[in-house]
Amino acid sequence: MDISARVDYAVRAMLILADAEIQASGPVSVDTLATEQKLPRKFLEAIFADLRRAQLVVSRRGARGGYVLGRPRAEISVGDIFRAVDGPLAEVRGLRPHETHYQGVAANLPGLWVAVRASLREVLDETSLDDLLSGNLPDRVRQLVKTPDAWRNR
Repeated sequence: MDISARVDYAVRAMLILADAEIQASGPVSVDTLATEQKLPRKFLEAIFADLRRAQLVVSRRGARGGYVLGRPRAEISVGDIFRAVDGPLAEVRGLRPHETHYQGVAANLPGLWVAVRASLREVLDETSLDDLLSGNLPDRVRQLVKTPDAWRNR
């Protein structure tokens, strides 16, 4: 699985907004978001257009304008952010895993693709911005992180 720059930047920026919610510091400007995590401003603006369309963020106008979370940080999953900026969690040649069909020796492959998507959902949809900020990751995610092979390249 390739985690795109769009997803990486979006999650990092959303964590800043989640922290601003905790601090009750009000809206955060794109300039502040870009500076704090060293993100490209123009790219971030395009990402925030997607996040706004998905209603994950709300823009506030004015001198103290910027962005705030569209709903509480505990209700926004990493999967929500992923889908907002990159589309479905798993695709096979532009198809959803359950839409794939193969014949012969590959007949059972759709089941594997569906399982891959299910495992992504288990991690990304069960982990909220609040979980990431607090470091209190869901049990299953903590188990996966502690797996000896998890941190090794293959």
